Amino acid sequence: MDILLPVLVGVLVAYVLIYTTLFKGGKFRGNPTLKGKTAVVTGSNTGIGKATALDLAKRGARVILACRNKEKAEAAVFDIRKESGNMEVLFMRLDLASLQSVRDFAETFLKTEPRLDLLINNAGKFRDMTMCLIASGKTEDGFGMAFGVNHLGHFLLTLLLLDRLKQSESSRVVNVSALLHRLGSLDFNLLNTTKDLVTGHSSWHAFRAYCHSKLCNVLFTRELANRLEGTNVTCYSLHPGVISTEIGRNMGLLQKVLFVPMSKLFFLNPEEGSQTTLYCALQEGLEPLSGRYFSSCALQDVSALGRDDALARKLWEVSERLCGLS
Repeated sequence: MDILLPVLVGVLVAYVLIYTTLFKGGKFRGNPTLKGKTAVVTGSNTGIGKATALDLAKRGARVILACRNKEKAEAAVFDIRKESGNMEVLFMRLDLASLQSVRDFAETFLKTEPRLDLLINNAGKFRDMTMCLIASGKTEDGFGMAFGVNHLGHFLLTLLLLDRLKQSESSRVVNVSALLHRLGSLDFNLLNTTKDLVTGHSSWHAFRAYCHSKLCNVLFTRELANRLEGTNVTCYSLHPGVISTEIGRNMGLLQKVLFVPMSKLFFLNPEEGSQTTLYCALQEGLEPLSGRYFSSCALQDVSALGRDDALARKLWEVSERLCGLS
């Protein structure tokens, strides 16, 4: 018993140190108002996307929830309107696994919305920790699901809305990437032949595909910033933290028993996970850092491949071709 108390204290101290240094994210402490401004948030019917949309709505923005699932998105609209008191929250259907759906969304938006101040490319296939358990699959256009949804759909969406962003006095594009971009790489020969960045369909391949797609987010942001230099539009990529959103959705009973309690102890909830997104979208004075990568509401370094301008240009050119823009 004499030894038990020091051991428990030691475990508690270790937990606090690990949590605060590795998992606990920063907090956005700015208080800008967004009355009269419009934001689009993809994948905002749940998780950090919904938390981001709620925060923007509370600040007075007109918020478009760009989501695939109509039922879930309309439920999120109801929740956000009720909690924020802002009735200018609405749903527009967007399926990033279909390039035609992206084009349809952009066409509808440009016809009905006179301005766009914030484009937050938040939706991500396999972002939760069950990603290793899910096969990669294919998009409507035959691309690998992670590459097609996480990168290519957002690439096309951004380019189609870019002129509207340029019409605002100061606008931003925020691309939600991940720390796992550091494990990513790009094989353009494989992409050209298979329309994917991996060759198999195992859980390991799904994990690798996710890492590759998150590197694409970082490179896209870098090249976008280069092409937007001298305009009123800036862009940023970020790691939101490790989020416990729907953590046990695809797990078996034993996995849930082992994993879910750990996730509740260590991982961020959606509100905490949205803080770096909000920082990149709203923090004053970030314009000189356009194209850079953030985590825990602070500037961070990216992998060596994430700093490769030639690779970023090549990805842009290939993405244009794959989307039928060149």
